[in-house]
Amino acid sequence: MPNIKSALKRVEKTRLRTIKNAAAKSSLRTTIRRFEESLSIDKETANTNLKKVTRALDKACSKGLIHKNMAARKKSRLTRKLAKKFDQAG
Repeated sequence: MPNIKSALKRVEKTRLRTIKNAAAKSSLRTTIRRFEESLSIDKETANTNLKKVTRALDKACSKGLIHKNMAARKKSRLTRKLAKKFDQAG
């Protein structure tokens, strides 16, 4: 443990930021999982959830939680998954 006051503050800030980031990443993963589950329901629900996922990924990217290329890659893959699922069926 550090002895210097400013170092103690940094340790506490880092701890709090880590907790906040973990919660945000968990929330993002939950949103993605809900989208993937909605693929088995119907196209409308899946489209609505895709919009939510896209928004969540953009938000995570802008806050520095994930890299912009990762956000773009995930959005692309999820969109393709949606298209493949409902183009095949319909």
